[in-house]
Amino acid sequence: MMRDDPTRPPHGARITMTGSPAGLFGELFVDSEMAALFDDRATLQGMLDFEAALARAEAEVGVIPQQAAAVIAAQCDAALYDIAAIGQAATLAGNPAIPLVKALTARIAAIDAESAKWVHFGATSQDVIDSGAAQQQRAVGDVLLERASRLAHALAALAKAHRHTPMIGRTFLQQAVPIPFGLKAAQWLDTVVAWHDDFMLYGQSSHQLGGAAGTLASLGDRAPAVQEAFSRIMPSIGAVMTPSHTARARQVRIAAELGILTGHLGKIALDVALMAQTEIAELAEPEAPGKGGSSAMPHKRNPVLCTLILAAAKRTPGLVATMLAAMPQEHERGLGGWHAEWPTMRDLHLTAGSALGQTVALIEGLQVFPEAMRRNLDLTNGLVMAERVSLALADSLGRGTAHHLLEEASRACVASGRHLRDLLAEDATVSAHLSPADLDALFDPATYRGASDAIIDRILAAYEAEREFMSPHA
Repeated sequence: MMRDDPTRPPHGARITMTGSPAGLFGELFVDSEMAALFDDRATLQGMLDFEAALARAEAEVGVIPQQAAAVIAAQCDAALYDIAAIGQAATLAGNPAIPLVKALTARIAAIDAESAKWVHFGATSQDVIDSGAAQQQRAVGDVLLERASRLAHALAALAKAHRHTPMIGRTFLQQAVPIPFGLKAAQWLDTVVAWHDDFMLYGQSSHQLGGAAGTLASLGDRAPAVQEAFSRIMPSIGAVMTPSHTARARQVRIAAELGILTGHLGKIALDVALMAQTEIAELAEPEAPGKGGSSAMPHKRNPVLCTLILAAAKRTPGLVATMLAAMPQEHERGLGGWHAEWPTMRDLHLTAGSALGQTVALIEGLQVFPEAMRRNLDLTNGLVMAERVSLALADSLGRGTAHHLLEEASRACVASGRHLRDLLAEDATVSAHLSPADLDALFDPATYRGASDAIIDRILAAYEAEREFMSPHA
């Protein structure tokens, strides 16, 4: 016989899983602002907003009485409905719109039986659900754009502050040649700016009104007028005059944009995490009491923000793939493909938005250690400047001869542990063409910049051009 457990619900009680960040996993994967925008009440309210807008549009063109529209709209408040009951009924109905319309009709019938006849008139379940989702996605889209703006502002500041801070560039995880840290930050910025611009154009879902098979035949010759009125009354971005019951390109494009964003955030997080390794120590995440600790090792300072951003980046490709897989839908109404979109788009928005918030926190509080960057530049005793010296000698010795000379000198550097500059200064062939001052200049990593300044300037110019469309950030 089991002992009483105060944490166990009474026998027969329903265990409600809300997806709230107040649960066991806190805000690790979904932050509270994003969760609120996609909770059950917001979903229900989006669908009710559709019903209110539909009634007003139909009343405006004389399809239903004005009195009916007013009564219907007054009952389109999610607080009036039992979400759990609608959800339970949705299991049998196949979607939540059907029991919602029944509940709405019942409430109105208790007030005005005549008005109840006009609830949901001419519409279909997909109109309700897609339009409700568009309401939520629009609200989430505003948050995404605001967060992307904050990230862009922080990255631009980072690029400006460190445009002359030298660090080692790495290819295949090995030291390559020096780059300015500001260039790395600017390249992080470049994709964020482009994404902000693209998402403003393509990132918003549209409401739709198509009726049973996309024709609105039940509204007769007044159907186009209802569509036009509905498009004004229920605000959206994108055309709503053409129903898209099984033409899902817009939704898939949004999914792809969210996947691109999260993948790029993963790239930023991976760079930061690698540069924050103990042996590298060029960057560190923002500090906070209790942040990044280990249950076993008291000394650990784990990159937890990077970890969560990378977790999101690894999850989103599968979600985008689900949206692509759901595109082939049958005739005028999908058989399962449309249903697969519901949790997928929700998860994509929540995952991308939360990862974006975590990246904002990461970059706004990022700790940069130029002295560690310089120390790592010096790890190889000047070998990372061999390319520059070889190019300097190529004019007088020829490219092949200069390259061979630097190869031999590099081997000697590794074998002896001496600095490459000192070995070259003792070489008669080198001394005949390069003075000690020339060698000193060639071994200064801060001056081996190539087109770095021009690239940074181009990216910052693109940022400034997009900035007028971005949310301000103090």
